[in-house]
Amino acid sequence: MNPPGAAWLLLIKSRMTMADLALCADQDRWARELKWTVSRTGFGARHYRDPRFDLVRELEEVGRLFTV
Repeated sequence: MNPPGAAWLLLIKSRMTMADLALCADQDRWARELKWTVSRTGFGARHYRDPRFDLVRELEEVGRLFTV
């Protein structure tokens, strides 16, 4: 059996999630169109990442292998 108030907490949490998604919807859509990854890090906070930076890191590592 759920403790008293659990239903209210669940309702508040779901509404906060909906508000968070609505608040960041435009930026998230823009980032996804650019093929970036989007990670939610808190209410209204996101971490956007361009996967092309993986290629830069790999090229730097290859460059280090060939430098004397």
